[in-house]
This record gives sequence, C-alpha cells and structure tokens, in this order.
Amino acid sequence: MRAHQLPPQFRNLLVPGKIQYTISTGNLCAKEVVDYLKTIATDIHIVKGDFDDNPNWPETKVITIGNFKIGVCHGHQVVPWGDHENLAMLQRQLDVDILITGHTHKFEAFEHNGKFFINPGSATGAFSAINNNVVPSFVLMDIQGSHVITYVYKLQDEQVRVEKIDFTKAQ
Repeated sequence: MRAHQLPPQFRNLLVPGKIQYTISTGNLCAKEVVDYLKTIATDIHIVKGDFDDNPNWPETKVITIGNFKIGVCHGHQVVPWGDHENLAMLQRQLDVDILITGHTHKFEAFEHNGKFFINPGSATGAFSAINNNVVPSFVLMDIQGSHVITYVYKLQDEQVRVEKIDFTKAQ
C-alpha cells in the first residue's frame, strides 16, 4: 500500500520558507503530494519513479547547488537495487559529486571514491516489496561551498531521531 501523507511529526518540521530546494526521487503518485512539496520550497526537482505517470518528469536529473553537481534518480533502474557498484556507475555516467536515489525505502548514505551517495528512504514509510521493516525517513542537506552536512530524520517509536553526516568535496 502506498502512503500518501507524511507523518505529522515530519510535517511539523518542514516549515515553508525555510528550505530552498526540494529534491524528490519520485513515486509521488498523487498531485496533492506534489502540491504539498511546492509549499515547502518553490524550487522543486522531481524524477520519475516506477509508480509515477507524469510524462514531464525525467528518469534522471542533474542540478547544481553550491559547488556540488547533484544527480537524482529514482533507483528502480539500478539493478540489483541499491547495489553500490552499480550506483557508482550511474554516478560516473551523470558526472556528479552527490548521487541521490530511492526505491529501496531504506535510508543509506556512504562515500565511494570521493563521491557521496544518499538514499533518503521513504518519508511516508510506504510499503516496499524488498524491505518489510520500513522506517519513515527523509534528509535535509545544508550545503556551504564544498561542504555538506546531511541531517537524517527517522521516525522510530513515534519519535523523530536526527543523525548528522558530514561530507566535503575533494578539491
């Protein structure tokens, strides 16, 4: 079953006007979800997930924020799903410093060959055929020049837990 709303604990954290960009790895599935994301930040970047039918959304997208080229892809195209080597191949194809993918509904972040890879998980905690223990999660990234701090928000036992990950781009 697809979840169509963020948990209220997350909605309370996402204050309109405080976030500059929204980046979505897709599977938004409903116009209402897109409309809600547009209230958080008007500069919105969406790629097409395997359940999306919007023909205007690309399979991949590259955007530049600060000194970072950021690639975005839903992730169902990377087989096996979430495989680090195949994600690294996509990162090289897109020629990006940071690759953001989804599909597995499980948060993961790692560095590989000086590049940063993030799967923010599922903000709604939507069902996943490959992960039967979905923990709702999303990330906020604070980009300052060649440095990014990624804040990971996870909903566990009805409480929001926050983790911080630092990454600096090699010069």
